[in-house]
Amino acid sequence: MILDRIAHQTRQRVAAEQAALPLAEMRRRAEALGLGRGADFERALAAGGLSFICEVKRASPSKGLIAADFDPVSIARQYAAAGASAISVLTEPEFFLGSDDYLAQIAAAVTTPTLRKDFVVDPYQIYQARTLGAAAVLLICRLLSGTQLADWLALAGDLGLACLVETHDQAEIDQAVTAGARLIGVNNRDLATFQVDLALTERLAGALPDQVTLVAESGVHSPGDVARLRRAGVDAVLVGERLMTAPDKAQALDQLRSELPRIKLCGLSRPQDVAAANQARPDYVGFVFAPSSRQVDPDQASRLRAQLDPGIAAVGVFVDADESAIAQLGAAGTIDLIQLHGQESAEQVARLRRTAGLRVIKAVRLDRSPGPEVWAAAAAADAVLLDAGAGSGRRLDWSDLPVIDKPWFLAGGIDLDNLDQALQVPGHPVLDLSSGAETAGAKDPAKMIALTARTHAWGSPRLARRAGWAVHGLYADSSAYADSSEGGDRDWAGRRQAAPVLDAPSETAGKESS
Repeated sequence: MILDRIAHQTRQRVAAEQAALPLAEMRRRAEALGLGRGADFERALAAGGLSFICEVKRASPSKGLIAADFDPVSIARQYAAAGASAISVLTEPEFFLGSDDYLAQIAAAVTTPTLRKDFVVDPYQIYQARTLGAAAVLLICRLLSGTQLADWLALAGDLGLACLVETHDQAEIDQAVTAGARLIGVNNRDLATFQVDLALTERLAGALPDQVTLVAESGVHSPGDVARLRRAGVDAVLVGERLMTAPDKAQALDQLRSELPRIKLCGLSRPQDVAAANQARPDYVGFVFAPSSRQVDPDQASRLRAQLDPGIAAVGVFVDADESAIAQLGAAGTIDLIQLHGQESAEQVARLRRTAGLRVIKAVRLDRSPGPEVWAAAAAADAVLLDAGAGSGRRLDWSDLPVIDKPWFLAGGIDLDNLDQALQVPGHPVLDLSSGAETAGAKDPAKMIALTARTHAWGSPRLARRAGWAVHGLYADSSAYADSSEGGDRDWAGRRQAAPVLDAPSETAGKESS
């Protein structure tokens, strides 16, 4: 079996490394660095919404050379800019053409937490991972006894490293849970045959305690794959080949996210709004630079952005603003995307995309009849926002929306009362809320948290439980849930799944999911 060959080669490699630098010295160097960033890695994967571990991988035994033109630091920077939650770096040199140097260089170049992806067969490699700057290590159940797994989880914890424990069957799930693993990965690829089966994660997800963070590894190639795994209750996916072969990695990651339920909370203007957003973890927040009761100036926005969780994308909202001023906000790192609500032409949209180097969302107001010039500007943008009027809080008729052939946002009158209905709008729009997340004209932390949790848990009983929401009426019984995993978005009888009814979190539900 290929895994046995890799493990044998790894033992020889580690023996040679220890001969050159003894364990005692490697341990001294690791401990001298203090605690690592394992807590950051765990938080990034357990945060609301689906997290992405993006992999830097030059080759694999099943695919051979994946990236002939290989610049690991450039790739990692692209992942970080695209919003990766974590970055996995292959360091195994023989079968994957990896290198410890790749990890050290990437860890020094980006703030995104890194996973050392290797075949750990000796504690030496855990100390080594700390010296290389990793925030986490991979421990593969198939290579370890139960005692080794428990001991090495403890060792990594002492060094401040997180551990992603990889499993492939029920016995390994049990082994990982017994050892105390908090992050458990299901490798959909059988390392004996290299066959990939996403249904494996679906079958095993139900065996995990709700408090465990579940990661799906291998076989993720399409938005449908991602949405399918999220419905199964996955907290994060590890994606390698699909991103490594994409010339535009940000675009590829956006595409993988395109069928996920996502939410944008717009109009943040106070430090307490940002603090609430950091707790809620929406996919996007909006800073309004146009005249409005929610308007912020560049200095305010800069201060707010500095407090914002880096895993949340910041959108700058403008109305016929000066292009150079918008570009300056992008260059300063204050905003990640541009949202335009004015009379901007297609030429202006295209120019902004070039000069600012940021993706552009063009708003189209449907409370009036958009002319051809409006749709031309929208066509030049990366995404479209359909609205009844910026900040109006008026609701669109969701049964009669134009078909959008690119990523799009839906705004206008969405709140907790109609969120479930909005989540069923065809086409997978990002839900964009402002007044719906407010009370008496100010952002309401409780509403922000509830709206985000409800959106991210949509359609997944496991994620709903982890978010502290009670789920009723989605499945008639547990056997229906088990059987539905084979049927995508249909239930055990082949019917379209009903929308889940999510009740407000109770104290009991919150405690059970913690």
